[in-house]
Amino acid sequence: MASTEATLDVTPVEPPSTPRRRLRSWMVIVVLVLAVGALLSQGLLQNLNYFETVDEAFSQRAQLGTKDFRLEGVVRTGSIERTSVGANFYLDGSKKNSVYVRESGSPPQLFQGNIPVVVDGHFTSATSRVFVANQIIVKHSSSYVAQHPNRVKAPNGSVR
Repeated sequence: MASTEATLDVTPVEPPSTPRRRLRSWMVIVVLVLAVGALLSQGLLQNLNYFETVDEAFSQRAQLGTKDFRLEGVVRTGSIERTSVGANFYLDGSKKNSVYVRESGSPPQLFQGNIPVVVDGHFTSATSRVFVANQIIVKHSSSYVAQHPNRVKAPNGSVR
């Protein structure tokens, strides 16, 4: 038995690096990169927040219900009523649709009649014409109207 133990070599040996093992390693890395990329892109896509025009919101009112979204239209001249908690006003679309907006917060300094704005909030019900908003966003440059001449028009047909 002593002679058998002397002939066995028990020193550790590194396994040979085969192309198959390298390919498997690269495949794992590619799958991980794709998974991280997919998670990031889905997170970014879900955080995009577009807006609906007054006319689009009216045509989709049943589907929108009372969920939050952004609504875009033109502030009706003379309809702004400042309150202790914000402002109430009418937001007009281009097809004679209008929404009464009750905003709680502080309207921006540039907020006035006959300008396009975006309000963030929800309808009070699926059939309501009252929109409860918590934010008013005013576009203060004229380049928006120049780029989208048919998108936002005042009730009298003028573009501001």
